[in-house]
Amino acid sequence: MKNFDLVVAGVGGQGIILASRVISNAAIAAGMEIRTSEVLGMAQREGPVTSQVRMGKNLQGALIPAGQADALLGFELSETVRNLYLLKPGGTVVTSTTTIVPTTVALGLSTYNREELMAHLRQTVSALVTVDTERLAREAGNVKALNSVLLGTLAALEKLPIPAAALRETLLSIVPPKLQEVNERAFDLGYRSIGVS
Repeated sequence: MKNFDLVVAGVGGQGIILASRVISNAAIAAGMEIRTSEVLGMAQREGPVTSQVRMGKNLQGALIPAGQADALLGFELSETVRNLYLLKPGGTVVTSTTTIVPTTVALGLSTYNREELMAHLRQTVSALVTVDTERLAREAGNVKALNSVLLGTLAALEKLPIPAAALRETLLSIVPPKLQEVNERAFDLGYRSIGVS
């Protein structure tokens, strides 16, 4: 089994930590070692959040060195771009097309250009998958289920050393019972989104 390094990036309130927990628990259930590191930024809603998940055998530390991540799972466009330095050449990026405009932009202190961010990703990343998570999560029944949409999309690519069914099962074992149905739908919509978004 080859070791696998994954970066999960977005902003507070998007479910980044839950997604990382699902991946970590599924990896443990599959017999892998894991190391995780989380950076919660300002530890508030809409502050940057990054989680690094290393899985495999004989892992060295929790932090992924720059240029070594096999994949980047981006929940918000600018955070995806901000974390590209961790991705290895030929690495895979699965990103939401969702944008959350920072407070500094609303105050006129900085700019945010979605088209420039997308162009940068297209020019920089050879294995890029974009997902309209907001639309798919809404279709699943809850716009907050975007993390489950992205987990489903990542599972469909078969890049993780975890079978899609195991990832889905782990997700459903972690979310509260009243949210299982919507998260199951969101995961399935994300899984089927490959080639559609």
